Amino acid sequence: MKKTKTRSASCFKMNNKKSQMKIQQMAFMLVAVTLFFVLVGLFVLGIGFSGLKQSSETLEKENAVLLVSELANSPEFSCGEVYKYGDSYCVDEDKVMALKNMDEYSNFWDVNSIEIRKVYPSENEIECSKENYPDCNVIKVYSRGSNQEIFKSSFISLCRKEKVLETGENYDKCEIGKLLVSYEVQK
Repeated sequence: MKKTKTRSASCFKMNNKKSQMKIQQMAFMLVAVTLFFVLVGLFVLGIGFSGLKQSSETLEKENAVLLVSELANSPEFSCGEVYKYGDSYCVDEDKVMALKNMDEYSNFWDVNSIEIRKVYPSENEIECSKENYPDCNVIKVYSRGSNQEIFKSSFISLCRKEKVLETGENYDKCEIGKLLVSYEVQK
């Protein structure tokens, strides 16, 4: 009888070891499959987020281009009905000079700087101030200042009212200008 007990005990120990081995194999397979899916998930996320920075830069460029085209027609810049040439892309130079000195508008547009340059006639680059206006050719509406910025621009009609000295009558003086908007490049 002792032989049957020892034989059945040894069979039980062998079956117990085989069962433990199968459980360990199953546990290692579950860990391996889990790690595989985690790595696949990280790879997919890496590919998905790889174009995120480029998409952000593209979106900023598009916003700047749209802002340039809409800025000239905004009430803060637009000539409106004051000038007979007051159609689209007409900027009232007097309004812009008044806007230049208003700190309330500094964060109104989400760009680094807004600048207007007279293209023709233009000899030297002279920044406009209250003292030298209208004998200047660069109006810096505002600037946050940045090292890495990109400019987008659009040509505009830059108009203002002037008086004829002899008759004292007002007339519309329009010049060719360029509206420049800059935005910061994301690193």
